[in-house]
Amino acid sequence: MSFPVVRHRRLRTSAALRNLVREYAFTVHDLIYPLFVTEGTGIKQEISSMPGVYHFSLDRLDEEIAEVAALGIPAVLLFGIPGSKDAVGSSAYDEEGIVQRATRQIKAGHPELLVVADTCLCEFTDHGHCGVVHTDECTHEAVIDNDESLTLLARTAVSQARAGADIIAPSNMMDGFVQAIRTALDEAGFVHTPIMSYAVKYASAYYGPFREAAQSAPKFGDRKTYQMDPANAREALREAESDVLEGADMLIVKPALAYMDIVRSVRENFDLPVVAYNVSAEYSMVKAAAQNGWINERAIVLETLTGLKRAGADMIITYHAKDAVRWLKEG
Repeated sequence: MSFPVVRHRRLRTSAALRNLVREYAFTVHDLIYPLFVTEGTGIKQEISSMPGVYHFSLDRLDEEIAEVAALGIPAVLLFGIPGSKDAVGSSAYDEEGIVQRATRQIKAGHPELLVVADTCLCEFTDHGHCGVVHTDECTHEAVIDNDESLTLLARTAVSQARAGADIIAPSNMMDGFVQAIRTALDEAGFVHTPIMSYAVKYASAYYGPFREAAQSAPKFGDRKTYQMDPANAREALREAESDVLEGADMLIVKPALAYMDIVRSVRENFDLPVVAYNVSAEYSMVKAAAQNGWINERAIVLETLTGLKRAGADMIITYHAKDAVRWLKEG
C-alpha cells in the first residue's frame, strides 16, 4: 500500500506548507552571545582560533554592544581577561575587576540587555584551574580545595551582582557551588538574581579555542577531577538534580553537539529552563570548513541551532548568534 508514503509527502510539497507544519524553530529570543573583555585600551583583537570573535577593551566594547542590541539579541555572557593573575584569582571578585566594570558599562548604555556573568576563577588564577590549589601533605600532589574555592566563588558572584549582572552563571563545577552562591546572593540582598548553573559540564576536548580566548588553560594537569567524564550520561542527571535542590534557576549542558542526548535527558527529567552551550570548537570547526568552501555555513549553523531546540534547549549560548540573527532576518 502506497498511501502512507503519499500522506507524508503531501506536507512537503511547498515552502509555505513546510513552514506551516514545522515542529521546531529557534528565534532571536533564544540566543545568548558570549563576549570577551580585556584590560587595556584600543583593543579589538580577533581570536586566531575563533574567526569573527574578538577581545574587546572597555573603550571598544560599546560598538560591539550596540551591534548586539540592534540585532535584538537579548543577553550576553561575559568573560574577563584581567591585567594580572594570582594563586587565588583575586581579580575575579575585585569590585573594580574587568567583568564588574564591563557589566556596569553595558547596563549604563543598554539597561534592557541582560548581562550573564560567568562565575569561575580559571581566567583569574595564575595556574589556570577553577579553584584554589593546595599541595597534599601526603602525596605532594596539587589538589583543588573545594570548600575554600566555594568561599571565593560566592564572593565573586556577589561582586558581579553588585555591579549589575542580571544572571549569575557559575561554571566552576565545585561540589556545592550553587548552594554556596545562592546563600551568598540572598544574604547580600540579591534574592531576585537567578543562577544559570553549568549543571552538566563535561571535561571536553571541544573547549580548546576557548582556552586561547580566555587565556585559561591549566598550567599543570587537567580538569578531569571536577568536570564530568564524557562517557557518563546517568551522572549528568545526578549533577543536575543536585543543582536543582541547591536552588539553580536554569540548567546548562556543555558542550552541546556531542551531548544532544544529555540535553534531551535533562529536559525530560527537570522542569527548569535548559540551556545548551554551543562551545568554541563547535563554532571554530564550522568557520574553518566554511572558509575552505567545504560547507554552506548558513545552512549548517541554522540546522545546528534548530537541532538544539529540537533536543530540548530553551536557550542557546552560541558564538554564531549575530550571524544567525542576520540569516533569520533574511528569511
